[in-house]
Amino acid sequence: MDKVARRQIALWLLTCSAMVFAILVVGGVTRLTHSGLSIVEWQPIIGVVPPLDQAEWDATFDKYKKTPEYLKVNHQMSLDEFKGIFFWEYWHRVLGRLIGVVFLLPFLYFWVRRKIDRPLLPQLLGIFVLGGMQGAMGWYMVKSGLVDDPRVSHYRLTAHLSLAFLIFMAMFWLALGLLAERARPSTDATLKRLQRIGFWLVILVAYMVVSGGFVAGIRAGKAYNSFPLMNGHILPPESFVIEPWYLNFFNNMALVQFDHRLGAWLLAFLLPWFWWKIRAAAVSPAARLAATWVLVALYVQIVLGISTLLLAVPVGLGAAHQGGAMIVLGLLLWLNHELRVARVAGLAT
Repeated sequence: MDKVARRQIALWLLTCSAMVFAILVVGGVTRLTHSGLSIVEWQPIIGVVPPLDQAEWDATFDKYKKTPEYLKVNHQMSLDEFKGIFFWEYWHRVLGRLIGVVFLLPFLYFWVRRKIDRPLLPQLLGIFVLGGMQGAMGWYMVKSGLVDDPRVSHYRLTAHLSLAFLIFMAMFWLALGLLAERARPSTDATLKRLQRIGFWLVILVAYMVVSGGFVAGIRAGKAYNSFPLMNGHILPPESFVIEPWYLNFFNNMALVQFDHRLGAWLLAFLLPWFWWKIRAAAVSPAARLAATWVLVALYVQIVLGISTLLLAVPVGLGAAHQGGAMIVLGLLLWLNHELRVARVAGLAT
């Protein structure tokens, strides 16, 4: 693949990554404003057009009135109030469809023009499949809140959130590889150790994303709104009241929030240590810069998380905290990539 094609494909993937970030933030607002159950049908094509006149709005509202959320929670909601929650879910779905179009059309163009190297083709097709799974999971999640309980399944919500991060990671990592080709495995022990640490830090951030999904899904952020202790306890005494015991890790507000906090504490200590190790090693200036940005983003994210908790999850802070997780992950991927590219002076050939 020539240099121009590599840059074009990388720019396309970075654009798609930015759109995934945008839909993540919009999805956070949709969840926090309890807008996700306002559209009770899945219409991938005709659903792009919202209600256009009073009759269509009345029909759409009548469908919502049959849902458990309206009957049990919002039975006094007016049509104007309904429009407020409708449009958050509407734009969330439209943005999802737009991402699919922005991914598919350039892919077909690059494929027809034979600009995609053979090893890259299955990876791009895999991302497209993940995108389809993400759309299906989104509707599967919404359906769980349209039956009896006016809340979506926190398992499905976490799966939906995790798929978004996985798609972002795949596209962003591929784009980085196209912009700066990774070197052959290094024999330098220090660099290999840094690469291993960087990999496990990505796993830890991924754990934070999953645990954050469960926090959001069972609304655990509305409880234990104190810091650094949880209502005076390191681990609340009610953390294992559910039987069987292992369900507490997914269904118990106390333990779910504790697990999320524990991951944050680990990152708060491990990332500064990792930053110091990178500063002391013979790595590229780009790697040092990436390490610094990761550290800054992490502490901004921690401040956002603490503020969100203390204020019992206001919409703006909650959405910013969700978006901040993707920023931290993206910067950490950049750092991991910089530790592996050919321009690491003196350490890879």
